[in-house]
Amino acid sequence: MNYKSDIGYRKQILTRILNTIIVHENEIVSALKADFNKPEFETVVTETSYVISDLKNTIKNISTWAKPKSVFPFVLNIPSSDTIYKEPYGKVLVISPWNYPFQLALCPVIAAVAAGNQVVLKPSELTPNTAAIIHKIISEVFPEDHVSVIQGNAEVATQLLEQRWDYIFFTGSVAVGKIVAQAAAKNLTPVTLELGGKNPCIVDETANLQLAAKRIVWGKFVNCGQTCIAPDYILVHQKSKSQFINYLKAEITNAYGENPEISPDFARIINTKNWTRLVKMIEPDKVIFGGQYNNETNYLAPTLIEENNLDSLIMQDEIFGPILPIVTYTEESEIDSIIARYEKPLGLYIFSERKKFCDTIIAKHSFGGGCINDTMIHFSNKKLPFGGVGHSGIGAYHGKLSFDIFSHHKGVVKKATWIDLPLRYAPYKGKLATVKKILNWL
Repeated sequence: MNYKSDIGYRKQILTRILNTIIVHENEIVSALKADFNKPEFETVVTETSYVISDLKNTIKNISTWAKPKSVFPFVLNIPSSDTIYKEPYGKVLVISPWNYPFQLALCPVIAAVAAGNQVVLKPSELTPNTAAIIHKIISEVFPEDHVSVIQGNAEVATQLLEQRWDYIFFTGSVAVGKIVAQAAAKNLTPVTLELGGKNPCIVDETANLQLAAKRIVWGKFVNCGQTCIAPDYILVHQKSKSQFINYLKAEITNAYGENPEISPDFARIINTKNWTRLVKMIEPDKVIFGGQYNNETNYLAPTLIEENNLDSLIMQDEIFGPILPIVTYTEESEIDSIIARYEKPLGLYIFSERKKFCDTIIAKHSFGGGCINDTMIHFSNKKLPFGGVGHSGIGAYHGKLSFDIFSHHKGVVKKATWIDLPLRYAPYKGKLATVKKILNWL
Protein backbone atom coordinates (compact mmCIF):
# COMPACT_ATOMS: atom_id res chain seq x y z
CA MET A 1 0.00 0.00 0.00
CA ASN A 2 1.30 3.44 -0.92
CA TYR A 3 0.83 5.25 2.38
CA LYS A 4 2.63 8.28 0.96
CA SER A 5 -0.13 9.20 -1.47
CA ASP A 6 -3.20 7.13 -0.56
CA ILE A 7 -5.35 9.26 1.75
CA GLY A 8 -7.89 6.47 2.02
CA TYR A 9 -5.25 4.15 3.42
CA ARG A 10 -4.11 6.75 5.92
CA LYS A 11 -7.69 7.19 7.15
CA GLN A 12 -8.13 3.44 7.37
CA ILE A 13 -5.01 2.80 9.41
CA LEU A 14 -5.65 5.76 11.71
CA THR A 15 -9.13 4.37 12.33
CA ARG A 16 -7.53 1.02 13.18
CA ILE A 17 -5.23 2.56 15.76
CA LEU A 18 -8.18 4.53 17.19
CA ASN A 19 -10.14 1.33 17.71
CA THR A 20 -7.11 -0.48 19.07
CA ILE A 21 -6.43 2.23 21.67
CA ILE A 22 -10.06 2.07 22.79
CA VAL A 23 -9.78 -1.71 23.21
CA HIS A 24 -6.56 -1.40 25.22
CA GLU A 25 -7.49 1.66 27.29
CA ASN A 26 -7.60 -0.26 30.58
CA GLU A 27 -4.13 -1.66 29.91
CA ILE A 28 -2.84 1.85 29.23
CA VAL A 29 -4.30 3.06 32.52
CA SER A 30 -2.68 0.15 34.36
CA ALA A 31 0.67 0.80 32.68
CA LEU A 32 0.77 4.43 33.77
CA LYS A 33 -0.29 3.45 37.27
CA ALA A 34 2.59 0.99 37.41
CA ASP A 35 5.12 3.46 35.99
CA PHE A 36 4.54 6.35 38.42
CA ASN A 37 1.21 5.89 40.18
CA LYS A 38 -0.65 8.12 37.75
CA PRO A 39 -4.33 8.35 38.76
CA GLU A 40 -6.84 6.83 36.36
CA PHE A 41 -8.68 10.15 36.02
CA GLU A 42 -5.51 11.97 34.95
CA THR A 43 -4.55 9.18 32.56
CA VAL A 44 -7.94 9.23 30.85
CA VAL A 45 -8.17 13.03 30.67
CA THR A 46 -4.57 13.87 29.74
CA GLU A 47 -3.50 10.75 27.88
CA THR A 48 -6.02 8.34 26.33
CA SER A 49 -8.96 10.68 25.75
CA TYR A 50 -6.66 13.36 24.38
CA VAL A 51 -5.14 10.90 21.88
CA ILE A 52 -8.57 9.55 20.93
CA SER A 53 -9.82 13.08 20.33
CA ASP A 54 -6.74 13.88 18.28
CA LEU A 55 -7.29 10.79 16.14
CA LYS A 56 -10.94 11.61 15.51
CA ASN A 57 -10.09 15.18 14.55
CA THR A 58 -7.32 14.01 12.22
CA ILE A 59 -9.44 11.35 10.52
CA LYS A 60 -12.23 13.87 10.02
CA ASN A 61 -10.02 16.55 8.47
CA ILE A 62 -7.16 14.73 6.77
CA SER A 63 -8.69 14.95 3.28
CA THR A 64 -9.03 18.73 3.59
CA TRP A 65 -5.57 19.17 5.12
CA ALA A 66 -3.89 17.11 2.40
CA LYS A 67 -5.71 18.73 -0.52
CA PRO A 68 -3.56 20.93 -2.77
CA LYS A 69 -4.26 24.61 -2.12
CA SER A 70 -4.62 27.11 -4.94
CA VAL A 71 -3.23 30.61 -4.39
CA PHE A 72 -3.50 33.77 -6.47
CA PRO A 73 -0.64 33.95 -8.98
CA PHE A 74 1.99 36.66 -9.10
CA VAL A 75 0.76 39.26 -11.55
CA LEU A 76 3.74 38.96 -13.92
CA ASN A 77 3.08 35.20 -14.18
CA ILE A 78 -0.53 35.60 -15.32
CA PRO A 79 -1.95 33.55 -16.92
CA SER A 80 -0.95 30.72 -14.57
CA SER A 81 -2.29 28.53 -11.77
CA ASP A 82 -0.26 28.49 -8.55
CA THR A 83 -0.63 25.61 -6.12
CA ILE A 84 0.79 24.47 -2.79
CA TYR A 85 1.19 20.71 -2.57
CA LYS A 86 1.76 18.93 0.74
CA GLU A 87 4.07 15.97 0.53
CA PRO A 88 5.53 13.81 3.32
CA TYR A 89 9.11 14.40 4.38
CA GLY A 90 9.88 10.68 4.32
CA LYS A 91 11.46 8.94 7.32
CA VAL A 92 10.58 10.56 10.63
CA LEU A 93 12.09 9.97 14.06
CA VAL A 94 9.92 10.69 17.11
CA ILE A 95 11.62 10.70 20.53
CA SER A 96 9.02 11.00 23.28
CA PRO A 97 9.29 11.80 27.02
CA TRP A 98 8.25 10.05 30.21
CA ASN A 99 5.99 12.64 31.82
CA TYR A 100 3.01 12.10 29.49
CA PRO A 101 4.40 8.94 27.94
CA PHE A 102 1.33 7.87 25.98
CA GLN A 103 -0.01 11.17 24.70
CA LEU A 104 3.33 12.74 23.79
CA ALA A 105 4.38 9.58 21.95
CA LEU A 106 1.20 8.90 20.01
CA CYS A 107 0.14 12.41 18.96
CA PRO A 108 3.28 13.11 16.88
CA VAL A 109 3.07 9.62 15.39
CA ILE A 110 -0.57 10.22 14.40
CA ALA A 111 0.32 13.48 12.67
CA ALA A 112 3.34 12.00 10.90
CA VAL A 113 1.28 9.06 9.62
CA ALA A 114 -1.54 11.39 8.54
CA ALA A 115 0.97 13.34 6.47
CA GLY A 116 2.19 10.14 4.78
CA ASN A 117 5.52 9.52 6.50
CA GLN A 118 7.31 6.44 7.73
CA VAL A 119 7.90 6.68 11.48
CA VAL A 120 10.29 5.29 14.05
CA LEU A 121 9.18 5.97 17.63
CA LYS A 122 11.62 5.90 20.55
CA PRO A 123 9.53 5.99 23.76
CA SER A 124 11.07 6.80 27.11
CA GLU A 125 12.82 3.99 28.96
CA LEU A 126 11.75 5.58 32.25
CA THR A 127 8.16 4.42 31.70
CA PRO A 128 8.72 0.81 30.59
CA ASN A 129 5.15 -0.37 31.13
CA THR A 130 3.72 2.40 28.97
CA ALA A 131 6.42 1.82 26.35
CA ALA A 132 5.44 -1.85 26.25
CA ILE A 133 1.74 -1.16 25.64
CA ILE A 134 2.63 1.43 23.00
CA HIS A 135 4.81 -1.18 21.29
CA LYS A 136 1.96 -3.68 21.46
CA ILE A 137 -0.58 -1.26 19.95
CA ILE A 138 1.73 -0.09 17.16
CA SER A 139 2.67 -3.68 16.29
CA GLU A 140 -0.98 -4.70 16.07
CA VAL A 141 -1.84 -1.88 13.69
CA PHE A 142 1.12 -0.96 11.47
CA PRO A 143 3.43 -2.87 9.16
CA GLU A 144 6.94 -2.61 10.60
CA ASP A 145 8.21 -0.70 7.54
CA HIS A 146 5.52 1.94 8.15
CA VAL A 147 5.66 2.59 11.91
CA SER A 148 7.98 0.82 14.32
CA VAL A 149 8.89 1.21 17.98
CA ILE A 150 12.47 0.96 19.16
CA GLN A 151 12.93 0.71 22.91
CA GLY A 152 16.09 1.37 24.87
CA ASN A 153 18.09 3.85 26.91
CA ALA A 154 19.95 7.04 26.01
CA GLU A 155 22.55 5.02 24.13
CA VAL A 156 19.85 3.72 21.78
CA ALA A 157 18.60 7.27 21.27
CA THR A 158 22.14 8.37 20.44
CA GLN A 159 22.47 5.59 17.87
CA LEU A 160 19.18 6.61 16.28
CA LEU A 161 20.31 10.23 16.08
CA GLU A 162 23.46 9.16 14.26
CA GLN A 163 21.30 7.93 11.37
CA ARG A 164 19.95 10.21 8.70
CA TRP A 165 16.30 11.24 9.01
CA ASP A 166 14.05 13.48 6.96
CA TYR A 167 12.43 14.96 10.08
CA ILE A 168 12.98 14.69 13.84
CA PHE A 169 10.36 15.43 16.49
CA PHE A 170 11.65 15.56 20.07
CA THR A 171 9.93 16.29 23.37
CA GLY A 172 12.06 16.58 26.49
CA SER A 173 14.58 18.71 28.32
CA VAL A 174 16.43 21.73 26.98
CA ALA A 175 19.79 19.98 27.50
CA VAL A 176 18.83 16.95 25.41
CA GLY A 177 17.06 19.18 22.89
CA LYS A 178 20.39 20.84 22.15
CA ILE A 179 21.94 17.41 21.51
CA VAL A 180 19.11 16.53 19.14
CA ALA A 181 19.47 19.84 17.29
CA GLN A 182 23.22 19.32 16.95
CA ALA A 183 22.72 15.82 15.54
CA ALA A 184 20.05 17.04 13.11
CA ALA A 185 22.26 19.88 11.89
CA LYS A 186 24.80 17.44 10.45
CA ASN A 187 22.31 16.55 7.72
CA LEU A 188 20.31 19.80 7.80
CA THR A 189 17.37 17.77 9.08
CA PRO A 190 14.37 19.89 10.11
CA VAL A 191 13.27 19.48 13.71
CA THR A 192 10.49 20.24 16.12
CA LEU A 193 11.77 20.57 19.67
CA GLU A 194 9.18 20.70 22.46
CA LEU A 195 11.19 21.61 25.54
CA GLY A 196 10.37 23.56 28.69
CA GLY A 197 11.36 26.49 30.85
CA LYS A 198 10.79 28.35 34.08
CA ASN A 199 7.14 29.31 33.64
CA PRO A 200 6.05 32.39 35.65
CA CYS A 201 2.62 32.70 37.18
CA ILE A 202 1.68 36.28 38.09
CA VAL A 203 -1.01 37.03 40.68
CA ASP A 204 -1.72 40.74 41.05
CA GLU A 205 -3.67 42.61 43.73
CA THR A 206 -6.93 42.54 41.70
CA ALA A 207 -7.03 38.78 41.15
CA ASN A 208 -9.79 36.54 42.42
CA LEU A 209 -7.43 34.92 44.92
CA GLN A 210 -9.48 31.88 45.89
CA LEU A 211 -10.21 30.92 42.29
CA ALA A 212 -6.62 31.65 41.31
CA ALA A 213 -5.38 29.35 44.06
CA LYS A 214 -7.72 26.55 42.95
CA ARG A 215 -6.65 26.77 39.32
CA ILE A 216 -2.95 27.10 40.13
CA VAL A 217 -3.04 24.10 42.47
CA TRP A 218 -4.60 22.04 39.69
CA GLY A 219 -2.08 23.21 37.08
CA LYS A 220 0.93 22.82 39.33
CA PHE A 221 0.24 19.48 40.99
CA VAL A 222 -1.49 17.46 38.28
CA ASN A 223 0.90 14.67 37.24
CA CYS A 224 2.84 15.47 40.45
CA GLY A 225 4.11 18.70 38.90
CA GLN A 226 5.84 16.84 36.08
CA THR A 227 4.39 18.94 33.28
CA CYS A 228 6.43 21.15 30.97
CA ILE A 229 3.80 23.91 31.03
CA ALA A 230 3.07 23.80 34.76
CA PRO A 231 3.51 27.04 36.70
CA ASP A 232 7.12 26.98 37.90
CA TYR A 233 7.00 29.89 40.34
CA ILE A 234 4.48 32.41 41.61
CA LEU A 235 4.93 36.18 41.45
CA VAL A 236 2.35 37.52 43.89
CA HIS A 237 1.73 41.13 44.89
CA GLN A 238 2.69 41.96 48.45
CA LYS A 239 -0.89 43.07 49.24
CA SER A 240 -2.28 39.66 48.27
CA LYS A 241 0.47 37.38 49.52
CA SER A 242 -0.81 36.35 52.96
CA GLN A 243 -4.39 35.64 51.91
CA PHE A 244 -3.29 33.95 48.71
CA ILE A 245 -0.98 31.55 50.56
CA ASN A 246 -3.87 30.60 52.86
CA TYR A 247 -6.03 29.85 49.84
CA LEU A 248 -3.25 27.74 48.28
CA LYS A 249 -2.96 25.65 51.43
CA ALA A 250 -6.71 25.16 51.57
CA GLU A 251 -6.96 24.14 47.92
CA ILE A 252 -4.12 21.61 48.22
CA THR A 253 -5.93 20.03 51.16
CA ASN A 254 -9.24 20.08 49.27
CA ALA A 255 -7.61 18.29 46.35
CA TYR A 256 -5.41 15.73 48.11
CA GLY A 257 -6.58 15.58 51.73
CA GLU A 258 -4.65 16.09 54.94
CA ASN A 259 -2.13 13.45 53.86
CA PRO A 260 -1.51 13.53 50.08
CA GLU A 261 0.67 10.43 50.39
CA ILE A 262 -2.43 8.27 50.73
CA SER A 263 -4.47 10.21 48.18
CA PRO A 264 -5.46 8.10 45.15
CA ASP A 265 -5.26 11.29 43.07
CA PHE A 266 -1.60 12.18 43.54
CA ALA A 267 1.10 10.63 41.38
CA ARG A 268 4.75 9.94 42.23
CA ILE A 269 8.08 11.26 40.99
CA ILE A 270 9.22 9.18 38.04
CA ASN A 271 12.43 7.77 39.55
CA THR A 272 14.93 8.06 42.38
CA LYS A 273 17.25 10.31 40.40
CA ASN A 274 14.59 12.95 39.82
CA TRP A 275 13.23 12.57 43.35
CA THR A 276 16.69 13.19 44.81
CA ARG A 277 17.16 16.26 42.60
CA LEU A 278 13.88 17.71 43.84
CA VAL A 279 14.44 16.97 47.52
CA LYS A 280 17.79 18.77 47.36
CA MET A 281 15.97 21.92 46.22
CA ILE A 282 13.96 22.14 49.44
CA GLU A 283 15.38 24.39 52.15
CA PRO A 284 13.42 23.37 55.27
CA ASP A 285 13.34 26.84 56.79
CA LYS A 286 11.54 28.17 53.70
CA VAL A 287 8.80 25.51 53.63
CA ILE A 288 5.40 26.99 54.47
CA PHE A 289 3.36 23.93 53.50
CA GLY A 290 4.16 20.30 52.73
CA GLY A 291 7.77 19.26 52.39
CA GLN A 292 7.25 15.63 53.42
CA TYR A 293 8.79 12.86 51.35
CA ASN A 294 9.33 9.10 51.21
CA ASN A 295 12.36 7.71 49.40
CA GLU A 296 10.90 4.20 49.22
CA THR A 297 8.06 5.27 46.91
CA ASN A 298 9.50 8.46 45.35
CA TYR A 299 6.77 10.41 47.12
CA LEU A 300 7.14 14.16 47.48
CA ALA A 301 4.26 16.12 48.97
CA PRO A 302 2.78 19.22 47.33
CA THR A 303 5.13 21.83 48.75
CA LEU A 304 4.95 25.61 49.04
CA ILE A 305 8.20 27.55 49.43
CA GLU A 306 8.45 31.19 50.49
CA GLU A 307 11.36 32.35 48.34
CA ASN A 308 13.11 35.70 48.61
CA ASN A 309 16.46 34.67 47.13
CA LEU A 310 16.35 34.58 43.34
CA ASP A 311 19.79 32.94 43.33
CA SER A 312 18.66 29.92 45.37
CA LEU A 313 18.90 26.44 43.88
CA ILE A 314 15.15 26.18 43.32
CA MET A 315 15.15 29.39 41.26
CA GLN A 316 17.94 28.33 38.92
CA ASP A 317 16.24 25.88 36.56
CA GLU A 318 12.86 24.41 35.75
CA ILE A 319 11.60 22.51 38.81
CA PHE A 320 9.49 19.81 37.12
CA GLY A 321 7.98 18.55 40.34
CA PRO A 322 5.45 19.39 43.08
CA ILE A 323 7.38 22.30 44.63
CA LEU A 324 5.99 25.80 44.18
CA PRO A 325 8.17 28.79 45.12
CA ILE A 326 6.28 31.97 45.99
CA VAL A 327 8.09 35.22 45.20
CA THR A 328 6.68 38.58 46.31
CA TYR A 329 6.72 41.80 44.31
CA THR A 330 5.63 45.34 45.13
CA GLU A 331 6.28 47.31 41.94
CA GLU A 332 5.28 46.01 38.51
CA SER A 333 8.79 46.70 37.21
CA GLU A 334 9.98 43.89 39.47
CA ILE A 335 7.93 41.42 37.43
CA ASP A 336 9.80 42.33 34.27
CA SER A 337 13.24 42.08 35.86
CA ILE A 338 12.49 38.68 37.41
CA ILE A 339 11.09 37.14 34.23
CA ALA A 340 14.03 38.57 32.28
CA ARG A 341 16.46 36.58 34.46
CA TYR A 342 15.48 33.41 32.63
CA GLU A 343 15.27 32.14 29.09
CA LYS A 344 11.95 32.50 27.27
CA PRO A 345 9.49 30.14 29.00
CA LEU A 346 7.15 27.63 27.45
CA GLY A 347 4.21 28.99 29.44
CA LEU A 348 3.19 32.20 31.19
CA TYR A 349 0.12 32.74 33.36
CA ILE A 350 -1.53 35.91 34.65
CA PHE A 351 -4.25 36.20 37.27
CA SER A 352 -5.72 39.70 37.20
CA GLU A 353 -8.91 41.63 36.56
CA ARG A 354 -6.98 44.42 34.82
CA LYS A 355 -7.11 44.04 31.05
CA LYS A 356 -4.44 46.66 30.42
CA PHE A 357 -2.04 44.94 32.82
CA CYS A 358 -2.59 41.57 31.12
CA ASP A 359 -2.17 43.04 27.65
CA THR A 360 1.06 44.76 28.70
CA ILE A 361 2.56 41.55 30.10
CA ILE A 362 1.61 39.58 26.99
CA ALA A 363 3.08 42.22 24.67
CA LYS A 364 6.25 42.71 26.69
CA HIS A 365 7.34 39.11 27.24
CA SER A 366 8.03 36.32 24.75
CA PHE A 367 6.76 32.85 25.69
CA GLY A 368 5.37 29.75 24.03
CA GLY A 369 1.75 30.15 25.10
CA GLY A 370 -0.30 30.83 28.18
CA CYS A 371 -3.52 31.82 29.90
CA ILE A 372 -5.16 34.71 31.67
CA ASN A 373 -6.93 33.64 34.87
CA ASP A 374 -6.13 29.97 34.41
CA THR A 375 -3.20 27.60 33.80
CA MET A 376 -2.32 25.08 31.11
CA ILE A 377 -5.72 24.94 29.39
CA HIS A 378 -4.37 26.51 26.19
CA PHE A 379 -2.88 23.07 25.48
CA SER A 380 -6.36 21.60 25.03
CA ASN A 381 -7.43 23.78 22.08
CA LYS A 382 -6.37 22.12 18.83
CA LYS A 383 -6.86 25.43 17.01
CA LEU A 384 -4.08 27.06 19.04
CA PRO A 385 -0.43 26.38 18.22
CA PHE A 386 1.50 24.64 20.96
CA GLY A 387 5.26 25.11 21.05
CA GLY A 388 8.11 27.03 22.56
CA VAL A 389 10.29 29.94 21.59
CA GLY A 390 14.01 30.32 22.12
CA HIS A 391 15.25 27.78 24.67
CA SER A 392 11.73 26.50 25.30
CA GLY A 393 11.48 25.00 21.85
CA ILE A 394 11.38 25.19 18.08
CA GLY A 395 8.19 24.78 16.07
CA ALA A 396 4.55 24.38 17.10
CA TYR A 397 1.92 21.72 16.56
CA HIS A 398 -1.66 20.60 17.38
CA GLY A 399 -4.58 20.10 15.02
CA LYS A 400 -3.87 21.14 11.44
CA LEU A 401 -0.45 22.46 12.46
CA SER A 402 0.55 18.91 13.42
CA PHE A 403 -0.21 17.74 9.88
CA ASP A 404 1.60 20.74 8.43
CA ILE A 405 4.85 20.31 10.37
CA PHE A 406 5.25 16.77 9.02
CA SER A 407 4.54 17.94 5.47
CA HIS A 408 6.81 19.70 3.01
CA HIS A 409 4.82 22.51 1.40
CA LYS A 410 5.79 22.45 -2.27
CA GLY A 411 4.91 25.44 -4.41
CA VAL A 412 4.24 24.84 -8.12
CA VAL A 413 3.35 27.31 -10.90
CA LYS A 414 1.61 25.94 -13.99
CA LYS A 415 2.10 28.51 -16.74
CA ALA A 416 -0.20 28.82 -19.74
CA THR A 417 1.29 28.19 -23.20
CA TRP A 418 -1.29 29.97 -25.32
CA ILE A 419 0.37 33.34 -24.66
CA ASP A 420 3.90 34.43 -23.82
CA LEU A 421 4.42 38.08 -22.87
CA PRO A 422 7.83 39.36 -24.03
CA LEU A 423 8.38 41.81 -21.15
CA ARG A 424 10.70 39.62 -19.03
CA TYR A 425 13.00 38.54 -21.87
CA ALA A 426 16.19 40.17 -23.10
CA PRO A 427 16.89 42.48 -24.81
CA TYR A 428 15.62 44.77 -22.02
CA LYS A 429 15.89 48.08 -23.84
CA GLY A 430 12.81 50.24 -23.27
CA LYS A 431 11.23 47.80 -20.80
CA LEU A 432 12.56 48.94 -17.43
CA ALA A 433 10.16 51.86 -16.94
CA THR A 434 7.17 49.63 -17.61
CA VAL A 435 8.44 46.91 -15.26
CA LYS A 436 9.07 49.47 -12.49
CA LYS A 437 5.53 50.83 -12.82
CA ILE A 438 4.11 47.33 -12.53
CA LEU A 439 6.30 46.42 -9.52
CA ASN A 440 5.54 49.70 -7.76
CA TRP A 441 1.84 49.03 -8.24
CA LEU A 442 1.99 45.62 -6.60
